Amino acid sequence: MNYGKPPKTGWAPLAPEILVADIDASLAFWIDILGFCVAYARPAEKFAYLERPEGAQVMLCQRSGKWETGPLEAPFGRGVMFQVRMDDPASVLAALERKGLRPYVGPREVWRNVGDRQLGMREVFVQDPDGYLIMMASVIGERSLS
Repeated sequence: MNYGKPPKTGWAPLAPEILVADIDASLAFWIDILGFCVAYARPAEKFAYLERPEGAQVMLCQRSGKWETGPLEAPFGRGVMFQVRMDDPASVLAALERKGLRPYVGPREVWRNVGDRQLGMREVFVQDPDGYLIMMASVIGERSLS
């Protein structure tokens, strides 16, 4: 495991740090299911900075009470969903199946209005061990509204 190098994809302008109950269980999910890898870690602090090849980054830190601004009870992450762009969410579906897990929603194809166009996305929603909702999505195209 890498303990001190910056992410290969450079520093993301926004990298959320999420609190988890069990860093090892969370790392297994984010790496084995979602395809992230450890950019660097501070094992003594139970902290890891993860990245995907496409550049998505997230930090995982086992709960210590230090950064909890209010009561935190399962499922964590109520009111937030993380969208991660990737090449093809089929790999996430395959990883879920290997572990005997099911997606929260999907897979599905959705077209959304974006200005004068529609953007097509292939999406699968999963929940990590702490209940954080994550949308793994790939762009499948754009089309005109007219």
